[in-house]
Amino acid sequence: MAAKTDWNEAVKPLIKKYAGQSHPLAYNNMYELLVMVVLSAQTTDVLVNNIAPELFKAYPNMESLAIAKPEDLFPFISKVRGFGKKAAWLVGIAQQIKTDKNIPLTLEFLVKLNGIGRKSANVIMREAKVKAEGVIVDLHVVRVGERLGITKSDDPKIIEKDIMAVVDAEQWSEVGMAISFLGRETCRPTDPKHDECLMNAVCAFYGNKMK
Repeated sequence: MAAKTDWNEAVKPLIKKYAGQSHPLAYNNMYELLVMVVLSAQTTDVLVNNIAPELFKAYPNMESLAIAKPEDLFPFISKVRGFGKKAAWLVGIAQQIKTDKNIPLTLEFLVKLNGIGRKSANVIMREAKVKAEGVIVDLHVVRVGERLGITKSDDPKIIEKDIMAVVDAEQWSEVGMAISFLGRETCRPTDPKHDECLMNAVCAFYGNKMK
């Protein structure tokens, strides 16, 4: 019988490699990050990074966004999937929050904002360097988590719970983003770079491949 993986120890080299590395969304402050996180759902970070500068020239803060109409944002975000709905969400958030300093940094309040789910809230909290209340689970974590064997699910909510159950709370802030970076750089959807992977010794997918 194979020894059970101590995931709390197994993820430490991965966390050490990526700890503190900024999210791929190229933001300058929490206002920009919140807007970009909403826009990035079902849209690539690269596209959001490309359109963000012109959007933020026109709407540099919550105050300016709060007096906009959703359709005012369309010329800036029309390449983003679901841009109409996202524009309404963003204007609504700005009208609710009013100023940048009022951006909430707790999971409870972030997920009450339209367009902000647990993943987005965890990203904002990680980048703000506040205490984590959950784990970032994006599409890369969904893929890599199941490959590693840390979870058997493809449901982000279940995956988050599975990771939180086997990794100490003090590592929650970084573990999801570290797994995401691994997925972006090494554990690609096709042709994963097994030989370069820090996790190959504990990876179920790699272990099965080598049998």
